[in-house]
Amino acid sequence: MMMNKKVIVYIGNDFSKRSNYNSTMNTLSGLFETEGYQVVKSSGKKNKFLRILAMCSTVLKYSRTADYILIDTFSTLNFYYALVVSQLARALKIRYIPILHGGNLPKRLDNNRALCKAIFKNSYKNIAPSMYLKTHFEKKHYKTEYVPNVITIKDYFYKERKVITPNLLWVRAFDKIYNPQMAIEVLYHVKKLYPEAKLCMVGPEKDQSRKLCENLISMYELIDAVTFTGLLRKEEWHHLSENYDVFINTTNIDNTPVSVIEAMALGLPVISTNIGGLPFLIEDGVDGILVNCNDAEQMSQEISKLIEETSINMARKARKKVEHFDWTYVAEKWKSILS
Repeated sequence: MMMNKKVIVYIGNDFSKRSNYNSTMNTLSGLFETEGYQVVKSSGKKNKFLRILAMCSTVLKYSRTADYILIDTFSTLNFYYALVVSQLARALKIRYIPILHGGNLPKRLDNNRALCKAIFKNSYKNIAPSMYLKTHFEKKHYKTEYVPNVITIKDYFYKERKVITPNLLWVRAFDKIYNPQMAIEVLYHVKKLYPEAKLCMVGPEKDQSRKLCENLISMYELIDAVTFTGLLRKEEWHHLSENYDVFINTTNIDNTPVSVIEAMALGLPVISTNIGGLPFLIEDGVDGILVNCNDAEQMSQEISKLIEETSINMARKARKKVEHFDWTYVAEKWKSILS
């Protein structure tokens, strides 16, 4: 343990108290505390205006004692939280560290050059949880360090699937950028060969995507083959996953999704679209399978191959890869950054 606690102000969306969602912010904060850091999180306000006010208020409150400000940085509206907080930290001369999450951040670098320069050129460090974002940021001459998303590997029961059944699992928010309708299209194609095929979709509703999925289910007459669970706690969907044999990721925009990392840890063969940071996480045909974006037929064909030619080695290699995302490895990187 550290003799004098360093103080970290962690800025992001802290919704863990009023939802089942165990965010990266919540996970990482807890792990920092086990290492002896004092962590102050902000903000859990639902209203976006009140949230940014709370974030700025927290930075001002701890301006004399904070050693570092960590800022979860996304590519959508939350990008502007990072902009405001980072510039406040600059004015107060506090070292701030953007943690890059948004799969569409490379487009931000092209389309919002001045704003990105204000954030990323003046930061103490930029942290990328994927080589995908590290590569893009370094192309723009922003010094960036790779620190992977962290999991606690002992919490993931590895189930070896010696037989693959057409039971599909999808875990993500119902949001158009994650393309949940493709999962329904995939099931439709899989059922042509395997009438017993099932799909379970885990995640909260963010837009009209779930309604669109329900329309497809009705059109394809799949009502008895699809289960919606809503948002589940991490432990709940991990337990649920033991009843499924293939994890599908249908996203159109992404960085390095924690749900995919978790599926790999649980022994689920992963088939994903090949966008964003996914090709940096999954080696196609070695520890997972990559298909073209929005190509439901190709994904269904790969599922069929998995069922007919079960490859235990693929799942074993995936598990071995994500073991290096455990805190025992990642902690040393963070300690070096926060030294």
